[in-house]
Amino acid sequence: MTKIFKIDSLPFACALGLLVLASTGCTAFMAPREPFPMAPSPPVTQNPAGREKEMVSLPPYVIEPPDILLINAVKIVPKPPHTVEPFDGLLIRVVGVPPEQPIADAFFVDPEGSVDLGPSYGRVKVSGLVIDDVKEAVREHLSQLYQDVEVSVSLAVSAGAQAIQGEHLVGPDGRVNLGTYGSVYLTGLTLDEAKLAIEEKLSEFLENPEVIVDIFAYNSKKYYIITQGAGFGDNIVPAPITGNDTVLDAIASIGGLSQLSSTNIFIARPGSPGSGCEQILPVNYEDITRGAITATNYQLLPGDRLYIEEDPLFKFDAQLSRVTRPFERIFGFVSLGTAMLNRIGRFGLGIN
Repeated sequence: MTKIFKIDSLPFACALGLLVLASTGCTAFMAPREPFPMAPSPPVTQNPAGREKEMVSLPPYVIEPPDILLINAVKIVPKPPHTVEPFDGLLIRVVGVPPEQPIADAFFVDPEGSVDLGPSYGRVKVSGLVIDDVKEAVREHLSQLYQDVEVSVSLAVSAGAQAIQGEHLVGPDGRVNLGTYGSVYLTGLTLDEAKLAIEEKLSEFLENPEVIVDIFAYNSKKYYIITQGAGFGDNIVPAPITGNDTVLDAIASIGGLSQLSSTNIFIARPGSPGSGCEQILPVNYEDITRGAITATNYQLLPGDRLYIEEDPLFKFDAQLSRVTRPFERIFGFVSLGTAMLNRIGRFGLGIN
């Protein structure tokens, strides 16, 4: 007689529903997963997978330590009123002096704080004065020699205005040092935002400053090449992101696959923080190299882990040697001791 088993529909439906829910969405961080999946993870629209012939443009670069910025200030004008200091350059023009000995030139303030107007006019002490006071001091000095002189004074060069140019390291605190102008926090900003932040900081000391900001060294964005060592320890090599690095470029940068490596390769790509939507992108090494098929020659993005698995035979050999090596040493010591005792018993200690 045939037995018929009845299935309770409610528990069965609940179990089926849980199974469907578990199979959708992104891979959870805590869920077990095969180290080398046979199919790629579902694509993530926020982090598309570019390939050798289909490169994607990276988002605007975000500054982070320890990037090195190239900063060049193209407009540095001190805020008025400017106090004249030694080595400042003053543009002085005077009307009412003999035309054969004109005063219409740039004069540098010497270390003693004076400007030399020439052999016929002498020196005027100007250090510590603002521009209007310098104008009055020069007029009073020349009035001793000539009447009805008119003086015009302007700042040509400020020795106290520090030049801002060259490479600037983003420190561990996220700030860039601007010398006498202090420091400014730039971490998390794009280049355009960093330009505005630097100009805002300089505006505390300068009149309408203008700077050019660029990246000199892309140190904060990198990917990682992880090579399993077949029981001898993994090797991890960080590499800076250039924007066009592919899997083949990364493997070439480490000199190719080692004798301990297999051709089982994949990219572990982290998702956005808290989303749990990391991607696993398998790489077909034979297709890329021998077949020139670029479908899995992915473009590497910041944070990618290019994982190169070990050769299972080398791994088995290493594990086997770990087990047998202690016994080989023990047998070696026993064999050596036995041979020595046999030699002593046959020939003695060799002492007359």
